[in-house]
Amino acid sequence: MFISENLNVNEKGNLTVGGVDTTELAAQYGTPLYVMDEQAIRDACRRFKGSIDRYYGGQGMVCYASKAFSCMEMCRVIDSEGIGLDVVSAGELYTALKAGFDASKIGFHGNNKTDDELRYAVESGVGHIIVDNISELLRLERIAKEKNVRPHIMFRIKPGIDAHTHDFVKTGQIDSKFGFALETGEAYDAVKQAISCEFVELKGVHCHIGSQIFDIAPFEEAARVMLKFIAKIRTELDYEISELNLGGGFGIRYLGEHNPAPFETYMERVSAVVDETCAELGISRPFILIEPGRSIAGPAGLTLYTVGARKEIPDIRTYISVDGGMPDNPRYILYKSEYEAVVANKASEERSETVTIAGKCCESGDLIGENMPLQHAESGDIIAVLATGAYNYSMSSNYNRIPKPAVVFVNNGEARVAVKRETLDDIIRNDI
Repeated sequence: MFISENLNVNEKGNLTVGGVDTTELAAQYGTPLYVMDEQAIRDACRRFKGSIDRYYGGQGMVCYASKAFSCMEMCRVIDSEGIGLDVVSAGELYTALKAGFDASKIGFHGNNKTDDELRYAVESGVGHIIVDNISELLRLERIAKEKNVRPHIMFRIKPGIDAHTHDFVKTGQIDSKFGFALETGEAYDAVKQAISCEFVELKGVHCHIGSQIFDIAPFEEAARVMLKFIAKIRTELDYEISELNLGGGFGIRYLGEHNPAPFETYMERVSAVVDETCAELGISRPFILIEPGRSIAGPAGLTLYTVGARKEIPDIRTYISVDGGMPDNPRYILYKSEYEAVVANKASEERSETVTIAGKCCESGDLIGENMPLQHAESGDIIAVLATGAYNYSMSSNYNRIPKPAVVFVNNGEARVAVKRETLDDIIRNDI
C-alpha cells in the first residue's frame, strides 16, 4: 500500500510510522515536522554492513554520506551501528565530533575545501581526506608539514561513467566540477605528484557516478575502470593503491513504480566484478568502501504538514496548500523531484483525487508536487509526504524568514526530539 515498509495504518485509519500515529505526532510537536524512523535507519545500516562483510570477506567498510541528513542524533545512531561517516564541510565534521564519532572512521569530501577546513580535518585526525584537485593537494601538503603529520588521502576520480540521471546529479563524467579526469591523464599525473609528497600518504582512489541510480551496470563498469587505473599505477609507477571507494548513489523508492535493486544484489554483483577484474589484472583486491546516504536516510523519513487553503480551479487543477514548502523541501523547485503523499488522518481511504500540493512561500514554483494522487484533503487535515529523510532537512532554508521544522525520531512506538523547532528569535539571532 505504501512505498516504505515501515508505514502502516492503525485502527483509527491514521498513518503510522515506527509504531507511532502520525496525527498524534503532528498534534504534539506541530507541523511542518520531519519524522525519522530509527529502526528503518538501523535496518538499512545493518543490511549494507552485513552484505559488504559477506561479499568482501570483512575487507570493506560502509560509510554513511552525512550530507543526506546530518544531526548529532543521526551521527550517534550511525556510530552505534559500527559504520563510518563521510562529511563535506567543517559543519558536518563538527557535528560528528560533537556527537562523539570516531574521527578515524570519517572521510572528508569536497571540491573546494578551505585551508581552515583542511586544517580542522588534519587536527581532528580524520581517517581520509578525499582530495579533489592539485591545488588542494599542495595546500594539504603545506598544512600537514606545519603540523608535522602525514594524513591519509584518496583522490576523487571521474571514471567517465554516464549513469543516466538528472544532469544536476551526474558526477562521474568528465564535465563535472568534481575530481580528476582519467581521459586527459590528469588523474595519473596527480598520482605521480602525490607519491612525491613527503607529508601526505596516498592510500586510495575514489569515484562517485551520480545519484538515484537503479541500474547496477554503471556501478560494475565504474569498478572495472577504477581497478584498471589501480593496476596501471602499480605497473607504471610501482605504487600500491590499497583502498578503493566506489561511492554511493543507490536509488530509492520515491514512487510506486520505482524498483531499486536490493542492497545485497548490488553488493553481490559488484563484488563479483571486483574479484574477476582483480584476477584478470593480477592485482590484489583493495579494501572496498561504499558511501550510501539517501538509501539509508531517505526511506526512513517523512514530513508532516497541516492543510490550510483548498483552491479548486475548474478544468485546470486543485491546489492543496500546506504550512511548509520549499524552505523544508526544496527538491521539487530544484530538480522537479517527485514524491508520494498521504492524508495521514484518512490513510485507510482511497486516493480519490489528483492535486497539486503547494507551499506557503511567495514563489509560484513553491510546490511539493504536481498531479499527485491524494485522498480528499480539507483544511486542518494532516498530509504526510513520504521518503523525505534525505536532502530535505539538509537542504532546508529560512526563505521568507520561516523557521525550520523540528526533527523527531520514532522507535518502537516512542518519539523523541532530535532537533528542536526554530523560533522567531532564532531567525534574528545573528542580526545586528
